[in-house]
Amino acid sequence: MSLPLRVALCQHQADDDPEICWARFRQQAEEAARQGATLIITQELFMGPYFCQGQELRHFDRAEPVPGPTTNRLQELAAKLGCVIVGSLFEKRVPGLYHNTAVVCDADGSLAGIYRKMHIPQDPGFDEKFYFAPGDLGFQAHDTAVGRIGVLICWDQWFPESARLTTLQGAEILLFPTAIAWDDLETPSVRPVQYDAWLTSMRAHAIANGVFVAAPNRVGREGRLEFWGGSFVADPEGRILHQCSHDQPEMAVVECQRDRIENVRHTWPFLRDRRTDAYDGMMSRWGR
Repeated sequence: MSLPLRVALCQHQADDDPEICWARFRQQAEEAARQGATLIITQELFMGPYFCQGQELRHFDRAEPVPGPTTNRLQELAAKLGCVIVGSLFEKRVPGLYHNTAVVCDADGSLAGIYRKMHIPQDPGFDEKFYFAPGDLGFQAHDTAVGRIGVLICWDQWFPESARLTTLQGAEILLFPTAIAWDDLETPSVRPVQYDAWLTSMRAHAIANGVFVAAPNRVGREGRLEFWGGSFVADPEGRILHQCSHDQPEMAVVECQRDRIENVRHTWPFLRDRRTDAYDGMMSRWGR
């Protein structure tokens, strides 16, 4: 029997010292467990600052094996708290090959799986292609003590294919560890547009797939980026069950009623009505 699905969003400000980052997350995770959380999610690359604002070789020293030291810590914490923990890490696969990776630690401390970020952005202030190779494990769902969960990471959230393919693996909830921010080089007028697009995109994933969606983001200024927080959980109808502040550390535990998935899919049977015989064009890039 699965544990109840009570999701903890862990939103905090990063620090250059990984031990400070770990202490901030651990404190939030322990409080989440006291409040009845069964699934705890870190923000993207939670063990340090968002270092992808330029191309500096020194940042490769932040990477570690998976499994490795932080994976082990997360597994130990998951077992201690009796919670599933999903942590986002900078993975050193072999010398010269790195990934943006999430580890899924089950409530008994076992490693239920890993996911490597599939879509890697390259935008001003987000130089991720310099650091990360695209994921090669595909879109997956992982069996855990809280049920079958799907893990995606940040930039994946803009692609409906990511959410759909993960849902088709049986995921009941899609998790998006995130590091998304406003760039000082952009005009202030685009800020509400960008935030609304981010929120709308993931609410649409929840609606189109009949699943819960959870996205923990970071807060605070790092270099020229101002991370906008706003971590949230949406239900299968796209309703926001909880939304965190935009500028303060916050931990929130959100109850997700699992029967909402089936009830909503009865009303909106999008998975039933998919025309799988007509989607061949999805395998091609647009244009000639």
